[in-house]
Amino acid sequence: MELSVSNLQPLVALVAGVLILVMPRLLNYIVAIYLIIAGIVGLGFIK
Repeated sequence: MELSVSNLQPLVALVAGVLILVMPRLLNYIVAIYLIIAGIVGLGFIK
């Protein structure tokens, strides 16, 4: 996998989502799930 600027934002979203799940609150769960899904889709794992 080649890292470029276009892959950086989804990767950051994925990492942020996982980190938010470590310190859970209801809103944080919602935001974390969104960030994880956006990261997976952005990286092209789900088309």
